[in-house]
Amino acid sequence: MSTAVPADLTFDAFAPDHRADPYPAYARVRTATPLFPYELGEVPVRLVTRYEECAAVLTGADWGHGYAAGISPFRDTSAAIPGSFVRMDPPEHGRYRKLVAKAFTPKMIGEMTPVAGTVVDGLVDAALERGELDVLEDLAVPLAVAMVAVRLLGADAADGPRFRAWQLAIARGSDPDSLLGPDDISARTDAAIACMGHFAGLIAEKKQRPGTDLLSELVAASVDGDFLTEPEVIGMSLLLLVAGMETSINLIGNGMLALLRHPDQLALLRARPELIGPAIDEMLRYDAPTQFTIRVALADTRVGEHSFRRGDGVVVLTGSANRDERVYHDPDTFDITRFTGNRPPRKHLGFSLGIHYCVGAPLARIEAEAAIRALLDRAPGLALAGQSIEYRPSLIHRGVRHLPVTL
Repeated sequence: MSTAVPADLTFDAFAPDHRADPYPAYARVRTATPLFPYELGEVPVRLVTRYEECAAVLTGADWGHGYAAGISPFRDTSAAIPGSFVRMDPPEHGRYRKLVAKAFTPKMIGEMTPVAGTVVDGLVDAALERGELDVLEDLAVPLAVAMVAVRLLGADAADGPRFRAWQLAIARGSDPDSLLGPDDISARTDAAIACMGHFAGLIAEKKQRPGTDLLSELVAASVDGDFLTEPEVIGMSLLLLVAGMETSINLIGNGMLALLRHPDQLALLRARPELIGPAIDEMLRYDAPTQFTIRVALADTRVGEHSFRRGDGVVVLTGSANRDERVYHDPDTFDITRFTGNRPPRKHLGFSLGIHYCVGAPLARIEAEAAIRALLDRAPGLALAGQSIEYRPSLIHRGVRHLPVTL
């Protein structure tokens, strides 16, 4: 049995015209069907539009990536990057993730929280002295460099601009190839090669002079004869750099934009700073930094009324699921109290669900909390410096190019 779909229904949320606001386009398809047939380039897939079905795919044992089994209909853009565990299935996925998770234990996050606060204070001090701030380039980006590239991976802060350029090109290239131009694909390849070469040099240094960072631990695991190889350490480093920076940068940018466009919510958060945790959750639901992911049926299975064969592909539209009116009351309203009280709503999909739940979520949270708290506390005249907001072309990763504000 298959879900009936209106013959005249089209999906155009990926079109440039909808980049600023894809949510009405999501809603049109979500209202009609939870599983919409779509051609992703030459790959026939189903777009999963509603919360229940998205959650079922993300947490279901019958769903994964299928690259190792040779059944994925998608091209693996990380195939040349060993150790990129976000596109692995168990048991390989679990072994790699366990090593990386060492950096995100409660103890480690507790130690990194004051570091984030110190970095943010310095960046806001400089902005107040200048009298202007771009939330992206002057706050979110240097904070991500300091916390991910420097603190987590032990890199040199002076290399921040190069890391940002590489990270942007690789993040853009993580969209399906059918949605990219030849220049995007070429830039992705060049950035990956340059970034992996840089990490090879950094790993050589860590072998001679190990530090307390995660990269030094991964290097030790490879040297001590654990299952990691040096190319895998390089691949994991690249993954942590790109995913770690892109998620936190766009969370801060999208979250601050939502607050600035909803002055009542900004005023409420100023008056009740204890709401910062629920506010971050609402930012992740309302305008998530990651909008979709892909999965492959690892076995014949069903989702709702639709049957899938082993090897069938789906696009899990988490950005649509986060606005599903079946799960969230008045979903297009930005409400920082939504995730409070004795009976909060279902968990948002801003960090995904299941075994691929964002391993760096705790770090992204502390970065966002530190940045947003500082701006609300120290910039009484905080407001958008202009109404024209330009979004980056990436579709999986959603974020603005610049966010200038008055202080």
